[in-house]
Amino acid sequence: MFSSSMKQSGKRALQTCIRPIATSAYFDMLKDDEGNKYMEVSVNGVAALRLPQINKGAAFTMEERKALHLSGLLPPTVKTMAQQVERCYGTYSQIPTNIQKYQYLRHLQERNEHLYYAFLEAHLSEVMPVIYTPTVGEACQKYSYMFNFSRGLSFSPDNIHKADEIVGEYHLQDIRMIVVTDSSAILGIGDQGYGGMGIPIGKLALYTAAGGVSPFQTCPVTIDVGTGREDLLNDPMYLGVKMPRLKGKPYMEMMEKFVQAVKRNWPKAIIQWEDYSKDVAFEVLHRFRDEISSFNDDIQGTGAVTLAGVIAACQKTGQKLSDQMIVISGAGAGGAGVAWVLREGMIREGLTPEQACARVMVLDSTGLLYHGRERMEAYKLDSAQTPELAKSFAPDGGVPDLLQTIKGSKATCLIGLGGISGQFTEEIVKAVAANCDTPIILPLSNPNANVEAFPEDIVKWTDNRALIACGSPFDDVPLPDGGSVPIGQGNNAFVFPGLGAGAIVVGATKITDNMMMEGGYAVAEYCCQHWPELKRLYPPVSEMRVVGKEVAKRVALQAVKDGVATISDQSDEAVIAAVEESFWEPVYPTVVPRKFGCVL
Repeated sequence: MFSSSMKQSGKRALQTCIRPIATSAYFDMLKDDEGNKYMEVSVNGVAALRLPQINKGAAFTMEERKALHLSGLLPPTVKTMAQQVERCYGTYSQIPTNIQKYQYLRHLQERNEHLYYAFLEAHLSEVMPVIYTPTVGEACQKYSYMFNFSRGLSFSPDNIHKADEIVGEYHLQDIRMIVVTDSSAILGIGDQGYGGMGIPIGKLALYTAAGGVSPFQTCPVTIDVGTGREDLLNDPMYLGVKMPRLKGKPYMEMMEKFVQAVKRNWPKAIIQWEDYSKDVAFEVLHRFRDEISSFNDDIQGTGAVTLAGVIAACQKTGQKLSDQMIVISGAGAGGAGVAWVLREGMIREGLTPEQACARVMVLDSTGLLYHGRERMEAYKLDSAQTPELAKSFAPDGGVPDLLQTIKGSKATCLIGLGGISGQFTEEIVKAVAANCDTPIILPLSNPNANVEAFPEDIVKWTDNRALIACGSPFDDVPLPDGGSVPIGQGNNAFVFPGLGAGAIVVGATKITDNMMMEGGYAVAEYCCQHWPELKRLYPPVSEMRVVGKEVAKRVALQAVKDGVATISDQSDEAVIAAVEESFWEPVYPTVVPRKFGCVL
């Protein structure tokens, strides 16, 4: 039933619905005098059933059906959201493959957005591998063949000159969170052309499911700059622009036009740069991070969530981060970000930058990074070791390989981010295990097919001494005595949803390095407090929404400390209350027709 305040005078209702920025051209989210949220819509009949933000299906009440002219368009019985979730799960459970389940959930998302997120909240740990890694990788590969619904915005050389107009005409008008990709480095499967749009859609689903960001304030974006894959260019079903990838100045000009359009139309929006190849990821991040509130999840988010796992391992074994000797295999965007954040964590514990660098070894496809080495990109210099150290690892004068680096450095922690399946062989893992009682082994490459070593093998090769986490989901490893080893998932989704939510709440003008690191520390502390068992390095995925709220609070408070928050009341109590208040819940609002000419 409508609250009493909704039935008061037209003057009162007009005062309630006028806002500086409307939620959408078709609906607006408002509150009545009693604080009850409701949705005021400018469409009715079949149109109301076709907009996923408005549609409730059989859950529309009889009063709503009458007011919105839905009588006769729906089954006669009113159902609750809980009943709808149960029905959806019955269907979902019978679908045989994950890619078909992915498609079913995408259909649900485009039909009834509140119900979609209620379903995710009820079954998050089960559906997480479906809506995101590893299934989303397959969805990107098959995007042009599976396409049914458009979502978000697409820019290409054909329309980028109209970016300002396109953004200004988007049906959602109060965008606060954007995930944008150029599809050049999708997960571990590389250039997917326009098919990479599946990643921003999946990421933003997690911003809502785990971070409580309203889906009505999010927008997935693909900037199609072409593709370097001949098979896509020759595929008659391919949906993207059929041209070679732009590079250099033309490429950056497209990014610039996109950013300027966002700044003019959505000045409070935060941009997450997603799955950009290492060739452009650092340039794009550094070019725009001071111009618009933005971050790169592959660089910074991967760093933060890896920091969380290593910190949890250290706390559970009574050590410090600066006690570890760390080897990272993979020097792309993720590897560079992880190396940076681990060095910063060690500096926080009292090491000098030089000392911290000497405890974090990074290898690319050639071998160990060190100063003076040939064929090494500029962004890798921050992670480079001294030539003297490198020579001590490989006395023959060659570039030290992974095994030589592990043995020479006496590594206690091994992290995989290079996407090389099976790289962590028995010899490699045992070499790390020989250096300490409790080695930390993190094969973090995605998807599952690219994992450096399977958890059950690591358990066997280390006699169950290792602390293990992976980037993709793996089952716990059973033990002969009937017990099992928990395999946590070092998924960026433990950090980025709460990071975005916290930054949105306080109106952060910049995503600072401290905010990113605070997100990682928040995850580690949550894990140690709520899951103190030695072998668990990350909380269960089922608790991701709870973790997301804790991350949001810590990030928001850090934004205040860093001087980038614009919220009026910046006291700790007010900031935490604001996070709690803003956390979006998948609950059907009362829907009423727009009658009083709301300002759009």
